[in-house]
Amino acid sequence: MSSETEVDPTGATLSYRNILEREINNALKEINRPSKGLFLSGLAAGLNVSFGALFMGMVLTFSPSFPSPLVKQFLLAVASSVGFLFVVLGQTELFTAHTTMGVLPVLDGRASKSDLGELWSVVYVSNLLGCVLFAGLIALLGPALGIAEPAAFGTLADALIPLPAWVIFLSGVIAGWLMGLVTWLVAASRDTVSRILFVIIVTTGIGLGPFHHCLLGTTEVLSAMFMGQGVTLGDFGHFLGWTTLGNVVGGTVFVALVNYGHVALSEDYEVEDETSEDTPDTANND
Repeated sequence: MSSETEVDPTGATLSYRNILEREINNALKEINRPSKGLFLSGLAAGLNVSFGALFMGMVLTFSPSFPSPLVKQFLLAVASSVGFLFVVLGQTELFTAHTTMGVLPVLDGRASKSDLGELWSVVYVSNLLGCVLFAGLIALLGPALGIAEPAAFGTLADALIPLPAWVIFLSGVIAGWLMGLVTWLVAASRDTVSRILFVIIVTTGIGLGPFHHCLLGTTEVLSAMFMGQGVTLGDFGHFLGWTTLGNVVGGTVFVALVNYGHVALSEDYEVEDETSEDTPDTANND
């Protein structure tokens, strides 16, 4: 697809071709970013998304009983969405966003598979490091302040770990799918309020499951392990491996490939449509 497509038109809505261009250009900026800067951004994202796990632990600590399972899960889901909101508005790099966004310039021929591999590696490792550090902080500070009891994180870990590999994988696919939708919807947004609403609505769905997210879940599981809730390294490895694979499949196949495919197949139609309708509007706005 042509890189000359207007990325930030002034009309009322963005066409799907414009959204794709915005996603590709954002991904290329990160691919071309120095590794040290990308690593620090990924570290910040791992730390920031982990606030969602802390807030979930606080909800369970401050409210040991709930009117119904639905109320409990909804409150936990909303609490977890705050961490994703910090990441998106702070414009730090999260691996599960790049399972979609980072793939698009490769599909479009503007980046190589090795570029994608390097991007994924740096962001994934730095994200995990941020989550590990934050889990250690939770284990040290949570019980000392009485804001996050060990049992609360034992409850969170129990919702993620004791499941068959295929269940974790498919749950991870859904979480990766939803995260891919977040990046797509944020790219389609024209203002901060819209971005906030999209992030909260979609990522609340991840926590409502709860569906398996390799980074938020890492903070939950490792916090439980550090607090002596019976979680082993083997449990963590089982969770992380299958969840990461599911997140990659969900973001890559169900969002990146599908969205890129439907735009690419409609390209001739879009060119004609933008020539006949969008160009005059843009000229008037200019």
